[in-house]
Parts: sequence; C-alpha cells; structure tokens
Amino acid sequence: MRWKNAALLALAVLAVGCSSNSKKELPPADLPDFEEEVVLQKEWSRSIGEGQGETFNMLVPAVDGDSIYAADVEGLVMALERMTGKVLWKQDLDLPVSGAVGAGYGLVVVGTLKGEIIALDASSGEEKWRARVASEVLAAPAINGDIVLVQTQDDRLIALDANSGSQRWLFDNTPAVLTLRGTGSPVLTNRLAIAGLSSGKVIALDAQRGLPVWEQRVAVPQGRSELERVVDIDGGLLLSGGSLYAVSYQGRVAALDMESGRVLWQREASSSVGVAQGFGNVYVSLANGTVEGIDERSTSALWSNDALARRQLSAPEVFSSYLAFGDLEGYLHLISQVDGRFVGRERIDSDGLRARPLVVGNWLYAFGNSGKLVALTIK
Repeated sequence: MRWKNAALLALAVLAVGCSSNSKKELPPADLPDFEEEVVLQKEWSRSIGEGQGETFNMLVPAVDGDSIYAADVEGLVMALERMTGKVLWKQDLDLPVSGAVGAGYGLVVVGTLKGEIIALDASSGEEKWRARVASEVLAAPAINGDIVLVQTQDDRLIALDANSGSQRWLFDNTPAVLTLRGTGSPVLTNRLAIAGLSSGKVIALDAQRGLPVWEQRVAVPQGRSELERVVDIDGGLLLSGGSLYAVSYQGRVAALDMESGRVLWQREASSSVGVAQGFGNVYVSLANGTVEGIDERSTSALWSNDALARRQLSAPEVFSSYLAFGDLEGYLHLISQVDGRFVGRERIDSDGLRARPLVVGNWLYAFGNSGKLVALTIK
C-alpha cells in the first residue's frame, strides 16, 4: 500500500505542474490567439456514461474495423459504428472500469480497479469470460488472437488465454518505491510482449512463455528524494516499423530496436502521456506543457511550442499533416508538424480532454472527461 498511496502524491505534484521549490502555483497559460488555417467538422457525438470519472483514468477508446468501442468509469461499455456513431450494443458491467479498451480478434477487453479482466464478444457485447489478476488495471489490455496481455499497477505482466481467460504465464517486476498512478498499455506482437515500467525500464518477453528476451533502461532515477527519482514510463509505447518509442517522466524519450532493445537514439525529456511519430520526426507533450518535434536523424529539436504551459496536455496524435492533442479545459489543439505553429482549435468537453486522441485515416475521435465521444474530420 505504501507505493500506491505515494502514487497519489506524485500525481498531485504532476497535476499542478510546479516544482518542489515553487512558492506559488502558477495558473495554466491563457489560450494564444492565432489565425485559423484548419476547420474541424463534427461528424457525430455520443455520450458514454460518466466518462473518465474523478480518479484520473485514461479510458481511451479503441477502433477495430468499422466499429469503435468505448467504456466509462462505472462499467458501461458501448460499441458504435465508426462512421455514423450508431449504437450497435451496450453492456453495463456495473464494475469500476479503469483500463480500457482493448479490441481485436473478436474481443473487447477491459480491466477494473478490483483487478478483474472482462472479455466481451465484439459483435454482440455478450460476456465471454472474466479473470482475476493481482491488482488494479489502469491501461488497456493488448490482444494478438492467442493471448490477452495485461499490465497491472504493480508492474506485473500477465498473459491470459484469449479463448478462455485462463492464465498462461505471469512475470513479476518490482515497482519503484514512489510512482505515478498509471501504466501504459503494453505492446503485443505474435512473438514479443513489451511493456514500460515504473522503474524507467522497457522489458520484452517471449509472448508464448513469458521469458525475458531483452531489457533496456530509458531513464535513470536521479536526485536525493524519492519524488525526484520518479521515472515512470506511463504514456504507453509506440511501435512503428522496427522501432519502439518510449518516454519517461523526469527521464528521456528514446527509440529502441524492437528485436534487440538496443538504443537507437535518446534525448532528455519528461512526460507521462506518451509520444507520436510522423514525417521522420517524433513528437512529445512534455510535463510542463511544452510540445516538441524531434528530428530522428539528429535527435535535435526541430521546433518547440511552449504557449500551452501548465495546461496538462494529453498525448499527441498525428492527424493528416498536423498534430492533435487535448488539454485540461477540453480544447483539442491542432499544430503543424512542420514548425509547431497553431492551425486549429475546437472545444470538445468543458470537463477536460486527457485521453489521447484516436486517429483512423481522415477521422479523429476525441473522448472527453465527462463522457462525450466526438468524431471529427477536416472540413
């Protein structure tokens, strides 16, 4: 329980965006004025129950084929037609969902605060199986058709049989003494199960047996206090081609070779929400509200946009030629991938927009904190 309680303390420090030496908390930066170049068109909007809730969940929807799946904090799971927003089915689990949503291979899978994994039939919403794991699940499980991979808050990795939910293997990791509340979703291929840990490491296991294949440290804890030594990899991992991208809080952003774990490049950064990749660049929302574009060839910053300081930005997502991300007041921002200038803005949810936008082709899906799911295109 010690590290769980400490996690809430670290989260509070992260949320206010101030250092331990700050005497007065600075407010979020005012929204900057700019000349609008891109207009977003709302295609449809639906309410998904109570949304994210008050426990800083990161319930990101999932798209599989022509359907989008979303869940709220109280256990309402919904399937909708991706292009029209038409509701295909609803399932009320009546459980506190905290890790959502994994979808693929005919399954929709969510995790709960009580350490339960529930698998639903993707076409009907009927429950197929449920399983219990060691502790709360704060990120979406990953599916490869053979196993469902779950990462728990205490850094355990558990493989469940995709057909029955029975446990195939479990891999224990020792979590850091002090950690942010959250985990990133693991990456699962047919061969590898890969996860970022609260210790600042990325670990790859054999997906069939759960045996270690490689381990790489992205961040080295530094400082005299445990708070200064927090280096969680909470934003999830991004797999693109043969490269795996990760960013840690108070550490680094790095590209790793997926097969060997070898560091391809790295750069100092602090983020708990993850990265995006496009145009040969990597984009990261930093903890202080700055957004950076990093050239993968030189590892230098192409541009840096600090106009949204302390606005608690979501993870970025590449959308057409732009970069999309949300903030604490529910605005969806679009900036240019080329130079980081603002090109568009749309308010989605006055309660905030902490979940990473989801992009499929020319469509963007934003899930607001209050439960508003909106589909957008560029007009």
